[in-house]
Amino acid sequence: MKHSSLSEPCGPNASRRISLQQFQHLSLISFHNIALLDVALTHSSYINEAHSARNDNERLEFLGDSVLGLCISHILYEKFPDRHEGELARMKSILVSEASLSIIAAALSLADYLLLGRGEENSGGRQKPAILADATEALLGAYYLDSGFEAAKALVLRLFADKIEALAFGSGKDFKSIIQEYAQKRGIELPHYEIVKTEGPEHARHFHISCGLDGETFGPFEGHTKKEAEQRVAQQAFETLRARGGETARILDAILGTRDSSASD
Repeated sequence: MKHSSLSEPCGPNASRRISLQQFQHLSLISFHNIALLDVALTHSSYINEAHSARNDNERLEFLGDSVLGLCISHILYEKFPDRHEGELARMKSILVSEASLSIIAAALSLADYLLLGRGEENSGGRQKPAILADATEALLGAYYLDSGFEAAKALVLRLFADKIEALAFGSGKDFKSIIQEYAQKRGIELPHYEIVKTEGPEHARHFHISCGLDGETFGPFEGHTKKEAEQRVAQQAFETLRARGGETARILDAILGTRDSSASD
């Protein structure tokens, strides 16, 4: 069923339409109203610089945040009937986090289809986790308007299947400890965390922290405390490494399994 109340005065031009059709083909996400997809992948910086009458994706992001939360809550409620409310809430917070959403965005190659202003583009906006996470939420909001709740829930289930499977081993895990144990098992240098920048007044600090592991840098991710930011960037490292499969995924799954066994003793 097609659901769309969005007014899009300009609509995508021919070249943009081709680009959006390519995204749909590669992502296996089909829209009845391609203008919704166009808006979902249009950042406010593009509109501000162009002084355009087009819509940016902020309203769809607002909607998508709620759509995602309800879909994830529904999926977790159905999939884990033995988990109590507090555990389900921790699982949900992991799944809908900026780190999780930015990884989804990377898997969909959303960055390749985002319309950004030149200033944001030049400042590395196409790789910023916050922008990618927001675009993912906007995409889900657009898809909900286009195809309804059940279709949106099915899409969320498909996009988050691997993450939900990982959580099935045990929710609310200490990702810093998992990544450290992974490094020890691999015989590589332990992960190191670096504060990239600090923002805000003394009473309301925001820390942006990156994680270096085996020659790779993950993040940075933001948190109200250093610990929160470190956990978020460690989560990205965990999910990125596990998605590679093979021996890497087996080691991480073994760590999770061991932790669950010991936690239940």
